[in-house]
Amino acid sequence: MKFFSYILVYRRLLLIVFTLLILLPLPLILRSKEAECAYTLFVIAIFWLTEALPLSITALLPGLMFPMFGIMTSKEVASAYFKDFHLLLIGVICLATSIEKWNLHKRIALRMVMMVGVNPAWLSLGFMSSTAFLSMWLSNTSTAAMVMPIVEAVAQQVISAEAEVEATQMTYFSGSTNQALEIDESINGQEANERKEKTKPVPGYSNDAGKISSKMELEKNSGTNSGNKYRTKKDHMMCKLMCLCIAYSSTIGGLTTITGTSTNLIFAEHFNMRYPDCQCINFGSWFIMSFPAAIIILLLSWIWLQWFFLGFNFKEMFQCGKPPTAKQKACAAFIKQEYQKLGPIRYQEIVTLVLFIVMALLWFSRDPGFVSGWSALFSEYPGFATDSTVALLIGLLFFLIPAKRLTKTTPTGETVAFDYSPLITWKEFQSFMPWDIAILVGGGFALADGCEESGLSKWIGNKLSPLGSLPVWLIILISSLLVTSLTEVASNPATITLLLPILSPLMILVKGKHFRCRKIALLELFCYQLKVQTLAFSSGFRLEKKCRQAEAIHVNPLYILLPSTLCTSFAFLLPVANPPNAIVFSYGHLKVMDMVKAGLGVNIVGVAVVMLGMFTWIVPMFDLHTYPSWAPPISNETTP
Repeated sequence: MKFFSYILVYRRLLLIVFTLLILLPLPLILRSKEAECAYTLFVIAIFWLTEALPLSITALLPGLMFPMFGIMTSKEVASAYFKDFHLLLIGVICLATSIEKWNLHKRIALRMVMMVGVNPAWLSLGFMSSTAFLSMWLSNTSTAAMVMPIVEAVAQQVISAEAEVEATQMTYFSGSTNQALEIDESINGQEANERKEKTKPVPGYSNDAGKISSKMELEKNSGTNSGNKYRTKKDHMMCKLMCLCIAYSSTIGGLTTITGTSTNLIFAEHFNMRYPDCQCINFGSWFIMSFPAAIIILLLSWIWLQWFFLGFNFKEMFQCGKPPTAKQKACAAFIKQEYQKLGPIRYQEIVTLVLFIVMALLWFSRDPGFVSGWSALFSEYPGFATDSTVALLIGLLFFLIPAKRLTKTTPTGETVAFDYSPLITWKEFQSFMPWDIAILVGGGFALADGCEESGLSKWIGNKLSPLGSLPVWLIILISSLLVTSLTEVASNPATITLLLPILSPLMILVKGKHFRCRKIALLELFCYQLKVQTLAFSSGFRLEKKCRQAEAIHVNPLYILLPSTLCTSFAFLLPVANPPNAIVFSYGHLKVMDMVKAGLGVNIVGVAVVMLGMFTWIVPMFDLHTYPSWAPPISNETTP
């Protein structure tokens, strides 16, 4: 038993050592650059999937292994670790730092919830909409961490109001002379609402609603999950619904913009590096492509979660003119109270909001596609100004624009200004900057460059060529399901970083003109999968003359890469799948099976909507039916 306990303690170290040793015959026996690069790729993939080492430390391995194997020099590998992506990330983090520092995110979230009302269904939709909107510009993790305390307080307020209503009804039936429930909405600065219930004591319930609320708040803060935390099963279901609404909408909102999540940024940088002549993936084109998909996924996910936990009662939801219940009034009062605590909008919030709008407008108008953008002003240097140029310009302004004056009192008692404080400081920026993501992305770029230099990408493309006998929609579906499954057990950035160099060669697919050619191709694929390719030749399978003239189908690379990138974010099943899931799970309302059952439906919705988009509105945007001129030319010859 002591031996097994040591194994358990040193399991990560043992995994690292055994991974390096077990895969070592690959470069030692084959002795080719492709095999050496494959060894590096497999080692990094296993370390990323198991997190035996921190993700960012694993991302540094190409800088060590590629020079040792003679694939790339240290100078070439080092240059891959800092790209245009990092400049874009720096500008975006400057914006996010200012938004969170001056509480603009909280004001936006509360205001949007106040607009939709306090009916449980509409309240969940309001939280989902505001969370998704914030996640378009902030990281998914910080969005979920910001909104979840508000949601938890609102949920507890609803439960408390329900207890008050039930206590009042019990007092009425026990013969009390005062049946009224008074809710005082006196909001003065930082003071909370005081709710007074004028009833006689009822066994099992307190007359003081504040005590009920305080008790529940204490239970929440202490992390307890006692039996009296939920009065009814419906209360528990409502808490689960609210939690998952925040987790899923923070992920869905990140799909909408290139800067919304790190996977989008990684894809954009990888694609623009691999196909520099394309110039078709920018902030505006990505938004137009993904915004309809995100809206559809958000609405369908809301309907699914509402039906799964509380039931979807259309009649109750759309009853106009129905007076709000007591608990709805209490919930609305709490949200209004939290909003008024913020006070009137401040100068710093206004400046941040203006810079935020200017950044978005400059991103959209740089090269919208249907008209000439402001980048045409620099026609002598086409392609020089990118989205990162805009992000850096606005990001620098956050360090220049004064937020408040710094004053001091002179010996004579006079107050004078001696300096000013900018909207954000470098120390605040550093605390928000995700350096681990920056290193992880750099490692992915280095890994992709190594796959190209060693010829591994070309080798993988040749081995995957039998997939050309399958319809394009089936190839997209298989790759989407593969990515969606893998991202549940690995981090989203690690998944997309690992798969982009592998999925890119799928752009070249060979498909027979005639049915017999396709049939033989399928047989050869079957034989190859069983690793008995010789069976195809020993059995007398020979391509006929017609099949030798099979045409090469040049598939637009975006056909494979776009759905795979979007599906990388569909990590909805497990608490460890992504940080927003872990944040909402930590509040103690959910079980793992709750997330698995609810997340499975959202996963199916997400993949289905992505597949729908790939064959409807996305096709004319990027002209996916034609092989683009910006992709490398491919020979039409086929291997007999």
